Amino acid sequence: MGILEGKSILVTGVTHKTSIAYQVAKIAQEQGATVVISNFGRAMSLTNRVAKSLDPAPAVIELNVTDEEHLAALPETLRANGIEQIDGIVHSIAYANPETALGGGFLTTPWEDVATALQVSAFSLKSLTMACKPLFGPDVSVVGLTFDGRIAWPTYDWMGVAKAALESTSRYLARYLGAEGVRCNIVAAGPLDTIAKKAIPGSQTFNDLWGDRAPLGWDTNDAVPTAKGVVALLSDWFPMTTGEMVHVAGGVHAMGG
Repeated sequence: MGILEGKSILVTGVTHKTSIAYQVAKIAQEQGATVVISNFGRAMSLTNRVAKSLDPAPAVIELNVTDEEHLAALPETLRANGIEQIDGIVHSIAYANPETALGGGFLTTPWEDVATALQVSAFSLKSLTMACKPLFGPDVSVVGLTFDGRIAWPTYDWMGVAKAALESTSRYLARYLGAEGVRCNIVAAGPLDTIAKKAIPGSQTFNDLWGDRAPLGWDTNDAVPTAKGVVALLSDWFPMTTGEMVHVAGGVHAMGG
């Protein structure tokens, strides 16, 4: 019996086999969960394609977390795909304009692009959680993904600010929803060679840093360790853990210069 046996999990942001979200969906299924995956717009074609490589192929729903109509319809959309109760949510959603909000132009980024980064990458954790709330079971785990927003990373700029906001949002969700049996945690991953990372100007810097400083080593092509951390938090094995940020990054966060 797997550690997610009998649970229903919504995994957002599944686009490619290299993504953390894909590996989460795959491992969650192997651990007994019924998984639904989501994306929206032009990315839906990628999600539908990659879903066929999962066994069994999960239901794929369109969900734009900045669209109030999509959010309002989410419970019914899930029910239409056979999900009567949600036991876990994986928030793997982030966006910042790579031309203005990333790559070293921090001091000149216009507010409109900052607002977009914050809404899509941080506020959406609250939006998604509350949209799913009508289907929550008695014990729910919400897990988001970050790249340690406590640090001012080179080139990461306003996405770093958005990730810090995501981490704080998770803590406040833990505060306000804990009494209802909802755990909210964040997994801080090391750099992985995903489509999203490749869009960040100068992202090779992260690979070099981890290559030098990770005491356990770090494979930028292997999302499985991070995905296992997410699945563990989705399970019942962390029943009293909430408001936490778990690092799955080879130990770099604990090392000095």
